[in-house]
Amino acid sequence: MKGTYDKAFENVIRLRVMSVLMVNEFFDFNSFKEIMDVTDGNLATHLRKLENEGFIGVQKTFIGRKPQTNYRATEEGKLAFQKHLDFLSALINENNI
Repeated sequence: MKGTYDKAFENVIRLRVMSVLMVNEFFDFNSFKEIMDVTDGNLATHLRKLENEGFIGVQKTFIGRKPQTNYRATEEGKLAFQKHLDFLSALINENNI
C-alpha cells in the first residue's frame, strides 16, 4: 500500500492543524483556536505534540505589546503528512472495489 500511516495524525485536531499549515505559510494560535472551536489547553497540547515530532515550527513575536505565536509546517512535517494522506487515499481506493 502506498504511503505511511502516522499515529501523529490520527487525532482530528492534529489532522486539521496540518491541513491548515499545508496551505498557509504561517497560522497563529488564536486563529487555530477560532476555526477549530477548542480550548487553549487542548490546542496547545496538540500543537506541542506536532512540534515535538518535528512536524511544525513555532515563531513567537509581538504585535505592539501583545504576544503572537505563529506556526508553520516543517519540510519533514509536510512530507510525513503527505505520506499519511497517500496512505489514507490508497486505503479508500483499495476498499472501492
